[in-house]
Amino acid sequence: MSGMNAIEKEVREAVLSPVDRVSEMLFGLFMALTFVGAVSVATAGREEIRAMLAAALGCNLAWGLVDAVMYLVRTVTDRGRSLTLVRSVRAAADAEAGRRLIERSLSRVAAGLVSSTEVEAIRGRIAALPGVPERPTLGWDDLLAALAIFLIVVASTFPVVLPFVLIGDVDTAKTVSRAIALAMLFFGGLALGRYAGYGSWKVGFMMAGLGTALVVAINALGG
Repeated sequence: MSGMNAIEKEVREAVLSPVDRVSEMLFGLFMALTFVGAVSVATAGREEIRAMLAAALGCNLAWGLVDAVMYLVRTVTDRGRSLTLVRSVRAAADAEAGRRLIERSLSRVAAGLVSSTEVEAIRGRIAALPGVPERPTLGWDDLLAALAIFLIVVASTFPVVLPFVLIGDVDTAKTVSRAIALAMLFFGGLALGRYAGYGSWKVGFMMAGLGTALVVAINALGG
C-alpha cells in the first residue's frame, strides 16, 4: 500500500455515514410518497393501485441506481482533487509555496482551527510520501457504499406502499401509509439529531414537519 493510500485509509469513514444513510432513506421515502399522494381514495381501483406500486418501485430503482453511480463519480472526483493537491505541494518551489497551497485547500472552518505549525506538519507529511498514485481509484468499500445507497433508496419504497397491498380499503391504506411515513421521518430526524449532538427529539419532530411540508409542495407542483 502506498503512502497516499495509507492516508486515505486512515481518514476514510464507515461505508456510509449516518447523514448519508438517513439522507438516502428520506430521498427514497419522498419519491415514494409522491406516488402514494397521487392515489385518489374515491376512484382508485386495484388496477390503479398496482400501477402506483409499479411506478413507485420503478422510480426508486432508477433513482437508487443514479444515486449509487453519482456517489462513485463524486468519490473519484474528490480523490482526483486530493491527488492534484498532493502533486502540487510536492512540486512547489519551496516550503512556503506548499503551505499556501494547503491553506487555500482548507475550508473556512478548518483554516481557523489549524495553526501554521500544523500546516507545515501536513506539508512535511505529504513531501515524505514514498509515492503518489497516477490516478484516483475505487475500492471494494466504495462499491459497497454505492450498493448500500441503492438498497436504501429502494427499500424505503416498501414501508409506504405495502399498506396498499395488505389493506383492501384504500382510505385506510393511505392513512396507515402516511402514519408510517411520519414515523420514518421522525426517526430519521432523531438519528440526525443524535449524530449532530443536538436535541434529537426536537430534530425528529422538525424533520416530520419538514417532510410533511415537502411532500405537500411536491404534490402541489405535480411531482
